[in-house]
Amino acid sequence: MTTASRVLILGGTGEARHLAARLAERPEIEAIASLAGRTQQPNPLAIPMRVGGFGGVAGLVAYLQTQQIAALIDATHPFAAQISHHAATAAAKTGIPHLQLVRPAWQPVTGDRWLAADSHATAAALLPGLATRIFLSIGRQELAAFAHLRQLWFLMRAIEPPPPEQPQPPGQLLLQRGPFTLAAERSLLQSHRIEAIVSKNSGGEATVAKLIAARELGLPVVMVQRPPLPPGERVAEVEGAIAWLQATLGCG
Repeated sequence: MTTASRVLILGGTGEARHLAARLAERPEIEAIASLAGRTQQPNPLAIPMRVGGFGGVAGLVAYLQTQQIAALIDATHPFAAQISHHAATAAAKTGIPHLQLVRPAWQPVTGDRWLAADSHATAAALLPGLATRIFLSIGRQELAAFAHLRQLWFLMRAIEPPPPEQPQPPGQLLLQRGPFTLAAERSLLQSHRIEAIVSKNSGGEATVAKLIAARELGLPVVMVQRPPLPPGERVAEVEGAIAWLQATLGCG
């Protein structure tokens, strides 16, 4: 194996996990996964893994060069805009081929009651008058944007609890990791008498059941739109990333 086949995957998504498993089976590619470290106990991957930031663009450039990375695949969460922009800039500075693996966004269908919000602050501003019991399905990092809404009650779902010093709105914190079934999501909304949902437009299958349940129950969904991603080559599925790697690295 040569260093020319070394690939860095910026991970943290199910797509990154799937890609890592596929590349682990290919001896001509030496794949390394990098996780930001926001989850204290990430699920193990099928390839070597590093955890933690790089120290901005300069740190990522240095890593790409010292590790002799031949190709960079950004498979981070659609809302991890900063690392995506850093990756694009670092790839341009080093001349390393760069691909974004981005799952498609969810799209509303007949029966959905979606209200678009361009930020979590905008989403919070839409809630008074819309509902009094809200399901916040946005993770732990953005809870502070809703902390001032003391007159409302929130069911907040996250993989891990927020730091003790982080402000959060009144309500109940539910620690769960997806995927979630439609039956479980419907029961969750009904048992907590939820009147509206706030969700990031993350896309994917792992957490889409809450949107189907909301549609069935006639509940409004405040949908936080994705931040803009940097320009560059982009695919929506792991198979597309594999094909890009084969073409880029000249491997079969």
